[in-house]
Amino acid sequence: MKLHQLRYLAAVADNELNITAAARALGTSQPGVSKQLRLLEQELGFDLFDREGRNLTRLTPAGRRVLERARRILDETRNIKRLSEEFRDERRGSLSIATTHTQARYVLPAVIKQFRREYPEVKLHLHQGTSEQIAQLAAEDRVDFAIATGSDEQFPGLVLLPCYRWHRDIIVPAAHPLSRLERPTLKDLSRHPLVTYVFSFTGPSSLAGLFEAAGLPMDVALTARDADVIKTYVRLGLGVGIVACMAMQEGEDQDLVTLDGSHLFPEHVTWIGVRRGRMLRNYMYDFMRLFAPHLTRRIVDQALRAGGGAATAQVFEPVRLPRY
Repeated sequence: MKLHQLRYLAAVADNELNITAAARALGTSQPGVSKQLRLLEQELGFDLFDREGRNLTRLTPAGRRVLERARRILDETRNIKRLSEEFRDERRGSLSIATTHTQARYVLPAVIKQFRREYPEVKLHLHQGTSEQIAQLAAEDRVDFAIATGSDEQFPGLVLLPCYRWHRDIIVPAAHPLSRLERPTLKDLSRHPLVTYVFSFTGPSSLAGLFEAAGLPMDVALTARDADVIKTYVRLGLGVGIVACMAMQEGEDQDLVTLDGSHLFPEHVTWIGVRRGRMLRNYMYDFMRLFAPHLTRRIVDQALRAGGGAATAQVFEPVRLPRY
């Protein structure tokens, strides 16, 4: 089996099973493509295509499975070529990151600004999404890093490096009755409709679980995945907002009152996820260090050797995110 045979297979599939069009796209001859596909079928011992005369009509079920794997191999071949280009110049390359809106909007701007100063020729690609979407990108190996909070079970192929701890805060308009309380209780919150994150209602430590355990009613007016959306509806008077503490920054949202929620809500740990076996470039180590200063190259390598899970957690403890 040869790499160019897999390339021919993918080209034929991409050109609607038209061998002439595939040969044109590949810059080779139609008989050459047909011959190599036949040789590949002979080596595998089964047909990749159904045929009517000389025409290919469809991929066989086995052919579809081979094509799927061939595309992955060709993608990795291109990745290796990119690596060869990058390793000729350690300050050039690309870095793809999948993360949540909260991280992209409130935590990463300062990190990326500094990273760009140090590595102006590295191309950055930022993909925002839900935990499920981030997990899908990571599973397909389409990103170098995943940055998220919790949902560890969704990322079995990654080594999760704990970065920092944080909690949720309470936000209300300045004239709201809760604005006069220094330490509101769950009972205080239960008297008002709430505006908070969708994912706050999943898992054993969810917001709903806290109210249920306290025997208190919970009135949810609106849920959203975006802290800016939550702030908007708090301003409109829909309810009391519950947001990640990093979403309230000094100099912003001065029309809202922020109440510390650390005594009410459990801490969360944000982590960077790296695929097991991935080769890290110098600038990747530096990005992690900028995001979480305790992630030195030595400690990252130690965690990657540990292989994730409980072993990684024993390597270091995440720090608490400073309040802005």
